[in-house]
Amino acid sequence: MSTTKDNNNKSFSALKDKLGLKNPMQAPKLTKVVVSVGVGSVKDKNKMKLIADRLAKITGQKPSARPARMSIATFKLRQGDVVGYQVTLRGARMYAFTDRLLQTALPRTKDFRGIPETAIDSIGNYTLGIKEHTIFPETADEDVRDIFGMAITLVTTAKTKETALEFFKHLGLPFKKAQTK
Repeated sequence: MSTTKDNNNKSFSALKDKLGLKNPMQAPKLTKVVVSVGVGSVKDKNKMKLIADRLAKITGQKPSARPARMSIATFKLRQGDVVGYQVTLRGARMYAFTDRLLQTALPRTKDFRGIPETAIDSIGNYTLGIKEHTIFPETADEDVRDIFGMAITLVTTAKTKETALEFFKHLGLPFKKAQTK
């Protein structure tokens, strides 16, 4: 695994002409990857523990439980109940997870034709929704009845949507091809 400085220098040399960058510090960088899973209406402690264990296997880091901020009677939700799990990856784990996501997990997705460019927000972050956690090779396929989805957010230092799009293309995100008629 290469270091962060090597990754920044590679992204600067690749993007300096396209984006008009003059200084390597202007190059967009990947700062963190946030993986979050909502447990919804799951009240079974064993299922919640299973979700946390599988998320830990996928990311290589223990997830933190996210409690509800307020009680909502119509959803039978009480303040402090766990409504999801979240993992924030930085450094070498972030790059290792991103590499596994792009090289192994996304190609294993059923009928995969690319990811949409429209999921880049105005401040340069990309959020990808995954319906089945089983696309990751770390999860054992012996218990397929408990499938859950997750949201993966790639947080960058890019200031605009266009800069982030070029940076993500440089990283190798498999965007959908434009339809021509």
